[in-house]
Amino acid sequence: MRQDTEREGTEDRLIYENPLACQEDLAGFVLEGSAVLTFPNGRLRMENAMSEKEGQRANYVLWCPADFPSDVRIEWDFYPVAEPGLCMTFFAARGRNGEDLFDPSLAERTGMYPQYHHGDIDAFHISYFRRKEPDERAFHTCNLRKSYGFYLTAQGGDPIPDADEAAPPYRIRIVKKDNTVAFAVNGLEVFRFEDDGKTYGPLLGGGKIGFRQLAPMVGEYANLRVYAV
Repeated sequence: MRQDTEREGTEDRLIYENPLACQEDLAGFVLEGSAVLTFPNGRLRMENAMSEKEGQRANYVLWCPADFPSDVRIEWDFYPVAEPGLCMTFFAARGRNGEDLFDPSLAERTGMYPQYHHGDIDAFHISYFRRKEPDERAFHTCNLRKSYGFYLTAQGGDPIPDADEAAPPYRIRIVKKDNTVAFAVNGLEVFRFEDDGKTYGPLLGGGKIGFRQLAPMVGEYANLRVYAV
């Protein structure tokens, strides 16, 4: 991991880098729920440890331990390996009263989805590879939600094909700056949301980043980078 080291040829400043290539790269990461985390191809593979029949109990979130500022560009390489399932990323996550996400005063989280959108944290989250339910498999979209609450604030077509036809890696990019959130895949913008700070609650600031999968999805992740913008 590397922090505060280069500008990548732009005014954006690299503040965090992690190749996600081996177990040592997960030092300090926090897993909520049960998952199998391996590196068979030199990148992080995530898959459920519990049977899909367990429902929400089989799903999980893996949090990066670093805290990030409000205005950031987040990028990583995504490899869909096997479906059905769903992939999601949380960002700007912290307690509803400004607490650190891991503050012991916050309720325990175990991967159950309501704990993340109607618990005691605020966050944005993007579901960007939705292949779980029949309607998701029939019509592919990427969704941005804002919590506390379960507000669907933006939506766009998912450009990533099904796992058996995919040609990864797919470079995922989230830009959160001022009151705007933009999401892109391989440089193609999928949606952009301008938050008025009222309709869906106050503007969100900085916080943590987490990766969530729904069983029985198998996905791989590499080259996580975060820039201050």
